[in-house]
Amino acid sequence: MDYQPKARRSELSKRRQGRETSPRESHHPVDMHVGQQIRIRRIQSNVSQSDLAAGIGVSFQQVQKYENGRNRVSASMLYEVASCLKMPVAKFFEGLPEPYAENDRPIVADIDERIAYISTAEGRRLIEDILSLSPRVRSRVVALVNSLADEDEKGAETNATVDETTGSLREP
Repeated sequence: MDYQPKARRSELSKRRQGRETSPRESHHPVDMHVGQQIRIRRIQSNVSQSDLAAGIGVSFQQVQKYENGRNRVSASMLYEVASCLKMPVAKFFEGLPEPYAENDRPIVADIDERIAYISTAEGRRLIEDILSLSPRVRSRVVALVNSLADEDEKGAETNATVDETTGSLREP
C-alpha cells in the first residue's frame, strides 16, 4: 500500500461528501506503524495504557486509538509519549524506509501476529509464566508446544479432527 497524496485528498473529499471509505483507506501506514511502535515500547517499558495516558494527559481510550493507528499522534504528543517512556522520539520510526527511498516496498508490513499476541493480557501472562520456569522445564514446555503445533499443522493438512476426550487425531 503506497502513500499517494492525491489518493489521500480523494479520501478526505469522500468523507466530506458523506461517502464511506474502507478502514484500510482511512489509516496512513506510517500512523499505524508509529502506533504499533508506541504499543511495543510501552509494553517493553512495563507501562499500562492508563499510566501512559495519565503521563501524557489523555484518556486511556485515546492511547488505544494511537496504538491502533485510528488517531494520528501529533509531533508534540509523540514527544510527550517518548518523554513518558524515557526514550528518543526516533524509536517510534524504526523500521520505516527513508521517505526518499525509491523502492517498491510497502511503507509498513502488516502487523506481526506475534507482537499483537504479546500485546494482549493473555500473551503477557504466558510469557511471564514461562519465564518463571527453570530453564530445563522451559525447554520441555517449548518442545511440547512445538509438538502440539506440528500435530495441529498435520491435522489441518489432513482435515483430521482432535478427539477432545483422548487428544488423539481422528481421520475423516
